[in-house]
Parts: sequence; structure tokens; C-alpha cells
Amino acid sequence: MRRGGDVNLFQNNGLSGRKGISLADGVDWRIFWLPAMMITLGPRKFLALASITALMAAPLLAGPEYPEMGPDIYDVHADGTALIAAALTRASAEHKRLVVIFGANWCIWCHRLHATMETDPTVSGIMGDHFVLVDVDVNRRNGVNRNADVIARYGNPTRLGLPVLVVLDSDGRQLCTKDSGELEEGHGHSPRKIAEFLTPWLPPGN
Repeated sequence: MRRGGDVNLFQNNGLSGRKGISLADGVDWRIFWLPAMMITLGPRKFLALASITALMAAPLLAGPEYPEMGPDIYDVHADGTALIAAALTRASAEHKRLVVIFGANWCIWCHRLHATMETDPTVSGIMGDHFVLVDVDVNRRNGVNRNADVIARYGNPTRLGLPVLVVLDSDGRQLCTKDSGELEEGHGHSPRKIAEFLTPWLPPGN
């Protein structure tokens, strides 16, 4: 980490730089230059710079997409194609297959399936040993259908509802599509049903 006096960020603004109080002392010297920076840039440019800074920081400060549902399980900014490509590289290296789960952060059944995949020892064991999991956000919000191209590429699996599972081999070939409703039991998903579904799709030699 750079300390406050290590870099003069204002050389290009005509301000004389000096070493001030370091971060180790609990204060960043740059805050004392804000009034001078505003005068140098002018109010409009300063506000524009402040707005850009706020926008850049917003993703870091953003909370869950649907706070009432708890932490997000789907990355709302992720490109599904890139996620699957990275997972295929890993699957090929580790001799595994992919389980792609299409869902959305508002979907209670998506959260329930995610929890079972992570916490049930049998299911998480099968997944960890033989599959790479990819969660693809397919929410429709503000007029945008997220990852619509990925949905189309795999034959519109979301027609079955959410969540829906697609199994791919390490070359990216689609092996099957699974309606998660068939895995439900009571108010959640049956670990036994999930294990029975996954077993026929284990990589060769398992």
C-alpha cells in the first residue's frame, strides 16, 4: 500500500506537493488538498470528477440485488459466456464436467438449490470431485434480459422455469437439461434426487 506522502497526485494540477501525514498515522494527507483542488479545477470539473469517482465506487458498495433474499448467488455483472469459458478450461485440466445453473437472485428455489449444493455432504462431494459449477444470472430487469445469448445457445432451458440445470462435457457439448422441479422434495431439494441425477453424467472413468 502506498502511503499518503509517497506520491503527489496533484502535480498536474499546478499544486505544490509535500509530504504530509502518512496513512500509518491514521490520516491521509490528500484530504487537506480537496479545497485547493476544487479551486484549481473549478466547481463544475470538481463535481464531475466526484461523480465519476462515486460511480466507480458504487459496485464495491452495492448490497444484494434483493436484500430480502440475502446475499446474491448470481453475479449480476458477469458475462455468462466468459464464466462458462473459464469453467471449461478448468474442467478440461481437472478432467471434470460442468453443471450450469441458470437462475436469478429473486428466486427462492434458486437459493434453496444453491444451499443444498453447498451444504449437503453427498451432493457437495460429488460436485467437488467431478463437476465445475457455474451460476449464470438470467434475470429480466429494467428491460434487459441478462445473458439472453447464453440461454439461446443451450436451447432456451429457462422455458422449464428457474432454476434449471445444464450439464456440459469438458469440450462444451451439452449433455442434458434438467428441470429442477423434478429434484424438489418438500420445501427444498432432495440430496438423493440430485445425486441420482448427477451420477449418470460423471466424467468417463468414474
